[in-house]
Amino acid sequence: MKFKKNTAIEPDINLIPFIDVLLVVLIFLMLTTTWSRFNEMNVSLPSATAQGSTEATPSWVVVVNSQGTYAVNGAKIEGRTLQDLSTALAGLRKTDAALIIKADASASHQSVVNVLEAARMNGVSKIAFATQNSSQANKP
Repeated sequence: MKFKKNTAIEPDINLIPFIDVLLVVLIFLMLTTTWSRFNEMNVSLPSATAQGSTEATPSWVVVVNSQGTYAVNGAKIEGRTLQDLSTALAGLRKTDAALIIKADASASHQSVVNVLEAARMNGVSKIAFATQNSSQANKP
């Protein structure tokens, strides 16, 4: 007896109708999606020049290190709270000096905001941030 070998029939999958359905669903989702714009705030960013100020105005320097400790004019402040910083800056209120903030690049944002808040509490309006040139930062 001669038996016929069963040959496996490979299924034929037609992907064209599947792609058509996906395109219809995509078009439907694109047409029914509501696009909303988030509120944006227009900000005019300051620009810096290579030349420093020629005026010799008296200034106080607040240094913020990466651990969040403060130093005012070279004197380290024991506390890290807003009240401690405000007390240290109390003498600035009597003068017409500017406040220069030198914050470490890895200092927390909250530490710098605390300095700004203490300056606001003492009525300081002249505030500057100290930066360094990018060519100086790459030197060892």
